[in-house]
Amino acid sequence: MANVGYARVSSTDQNLIAQEDRLKLAGCERMFAEKQSGKEADNRHALQTALEWVREGDVLIVTKLDRLARSSVDLGRIAEILTEKKVDLKVLDQEIDTTSSTGRLMFNMIGAFAEFERDLIRDRCAEGIEKARSRGVKFGAPKKLSAKQLNALKQEFDEGVMARSALAKKYGVSRATVYRLLTSS
Repeated sequence: MANVGYARVSSTDQNLIAQEDRLKLAGCERMFAEKQSGKEADNRHALQTALEWVREGDVLIVTKLDRLARSSVDLGRIAEILTEKKVDLKVLDQEIDTTSSTGRLMFNMIGAFAEFERDLIRDRCAEGIEKARSRGVKFGAPKKLSAKQLNALKQEFDEGVMARSALAKKYGVSRATVYRLLTSS
């Protein structure tokens, strides 16, 4: 069992020293730190390394909750990882401590709100996509070839007029596109 600290500041001109000092005082034996925007947890390499490094029984310690996650969605993802790995979390400023039953309750409530928010976002996205489709909006990349061009390409290939690579050059598409178009019919 180890106390593992994570410190983060948002920009390179900010200083990590105050956070690192507090984490040392909290008993952190190992620390991960970075100067990186907290917007998306996936882009924070030190956080990802810390989450991979922690083991069952460890405690991840941060000074403030916003050092760990900037959105409830990110917090929910991190909570899932910690829960799966049976790693506790301590947040010094907000006094969240999942080593206690009250702390686990608080953290589970935060996780539940994060899951609820993810569900709302997913529902709103699906609703927006459906509305756009009903207005005739097409999703995905536009077709490279018209139906007339596609028929001509297939006919030229079937008649052996041109090889696939020559057809790709003639119609301004990649060879992979030609292969896909010829096998999809």
